[in-house]
Amino acid sequence: MWAENRNGKVRYCEEYKDHMTDKRKKVSVTFDKDTAANRRIALEQLTLKIQQLECGDNECGVSLREVSDRYLEYQKLTVKPSTYSRNKFACNAICKILGPDTLIDRLSAQYITKSMIGSWKSAGTLNEHLIRFRALMNWAYSNDYLDNVSFLKKIKRFPDAARKEKAKDKYLEPNEVTTLLEAMENSPHWKMLTEFLILSGLRSGEAIALENEDVMFKNQNISVTKTFDANNKVTTTPKTATSIRDVYMQPELYTLCKKIKILSNHKKLELGVKNAFFLTDHKAEQINYFCYAKYLRGLSKRVLGRIITPHTLRHTHASLLLASGVDIETISRRLGHENSRITRDIYLHVTKKLIETDNEQIKSVNIL
Repeated sequence: MWAENRNGKVRYCEEYKDHMTDKRKKVSVTFDKDTAANRRIALEQLTLKIQQLECGDNECGVSLREVSDRYLEYQKLTVKPSTYSRNKFACNAICKILGPDTLIDRLSAQYITKSMIGSWKSAGTLNEHLIRFRALMNWAYSNDYLDNVSFLKKIKRFPDAARKEKAKDKYLEPNEVTTLLEAMENSPHWKMLTEFLILSGLRSGEAIALENEDVMFKNQNISVTKTFDANNKVTTTPKTATSIRDVYMQPELYTLCKKIKILSNHKKLELGVKNAFFLTDHKAEQINYFCYAKYLRGLSKRVLGRIITPHTLRHTHASLLLASGVDIETISRRLGHENSRITRDIYLHVTKKLIETDNEQIKSVNIL
């Protein structure tokens, strides 16, 4: 460090090598007087400046909270509000588990695994956190906040004993469908919505966003081009590109849609309500997802002995088609799945049940 006199003041200077150009450059700080105390302060400030400059865009000592905040800023501009909300919740949970001030270049597979086990969360929840954590670290690597992400390969999924048992809980058996619908006689608007979701396989948000012009009786098609985000109360494009699709109205669905249109139009006329929504509630207004989900939870627990969600009805649609012999790829296209993993999980369980039924029938047959 050296000092230069400038207009009655003193400028302390130091050289460093620019990490981008490999050339020598200078940094400086200015004080009123040249004193021993000022020289000590100047040396500290110049050292800090050089450290920051030498780090460049790849900042030294970036904390988990800092990189998480920047990742979420990027997410806010590039993903849907519902996806952003989900990822924000996950990032906050990860920061709480691993420590928001933890420096990301100090992270190790051992530390991450121990911290997650110590959180006492379920294996399923931790595995969901791991998915988001990997996405966060890969984003940090792509944006030069982290030099190496090889430690991610060492982190294994947490054993989830219940995962294999979940397939059967994702959908309703035919007798359960009958029981559920019979219990809805006093709530015709919820019953028609439930029937619609079972017969169409639409996501609840896609069904809620449907307008009259989307249900094309002439072509026997339902045009799915949007979805309603209940958390942010906005209508957006569907979940993925493959979600934009035409859903064929088979005779059962066609008949139901005719009934829905007649009753909905009658209700709107009776209450003096004007809107373009195809599916409406008892007030002829747009369906409130949370009201329906709450109703479905309570009713299913009471009459089926287990809680289901609106999404269970979508899986039910897939299971009923599978049991009727429709192939997986056809069902996946109808559902607008980006991949058929979920359909295959249900398929395996349905196939196992069908084999058991076949075996029971054959068991009682005497061939010779």
